[in-house]
Amino acid sequence: MRGKGTSMKIEGVKLRLYAVTDRAWAADEDALMDQIAAAIDGGAGIVQLDHDAFLREARRFVALCREKGVISIINDAVDIAAAVGADGVHVGQSDLAAGRAREVLGPDKLIGVSAHSVEEALAAQAAGADYLGVGAAFVTGTKADAAPISRDTIRAITAAVDIPVVAIGGISRDNITELAGCGLDGVAVVSALFAQKDVKAAAKELYALSESIAP
Repeated sequence: MRGKGTSMKIEGVKLRLYAVTDRAWAADEDALMDQIAAAIDGGAGIVQLDHDAFLREARRFVALCREKGVISIINDAVDIAAAVGADGVHVGQSDLAAGRAREVLGPDKLIGVSAHSVEEALAAQAAGADYLGVGAAFVTGTKADAAPISRDTIRAITAAVDIPVVAIGGISRDNITELAGCGLDGVAVVSALFAQKDVKAAAKELYALSESIAP
C-alpha cells in the first residue's frame, strides 16, 4: 500500500494538475509560453514540455517554470533535460529506461515513467521512478494507439506502489470524476487545458475537480 513518507521527492499535491503541452494549439513559441503561464496561474503544479522541444525553447520553458515556482519536466529527451537543468524527465516504456535516465540526470532529478499494468509500475518504481503516469484513462485523440485501461487496473497500480500516481489519457472536465476512488494523486491533461480558449480558467476548474478525487 502506498505511503506518504518524507523520503518521497515529490508530494502528491504537486501532481494534482499535471499540464502536458501540445503545440497544436499554439501559433508559435511565444503563444506556447503564454499558454504554459496561464496553466500554471490556474493551478498546474507540474508542466511537461513535449518531445518536439528545441534546446532554446526548453531553456525558456525551464526559466518560466522556475520563475513561477512549479516543476519542469521534459518528455523523453533526457539529453535536453540535462542540458537545460529541468527538474526532471518523463519516459515511456519504449523510451530511455528509467534506470538509464537516472544515470544521466543523477539522484536529485525527478523521473516519471508511463505504466499500463502493475508489473510495469513495480518495475518502474524499482528502477528509480519518482512518480507514474498511468493510462490511458479514457479513449484519447492525442495518442490514438493508447488503449484505455480499467479502473481496477488503476486501483491495483496505486495500491501496489509507494510513489505518487497520476492518470493520463482522454481526461476532461466531463469525465474526471469517474476516476474517484482510484487512489490517484492527480491527473495529467493535454487538450482539456491547451485546446481551451481560457487556459487559466480551465486549469482552475480541473484543479478543483482533481482535488475532489484525490485520496
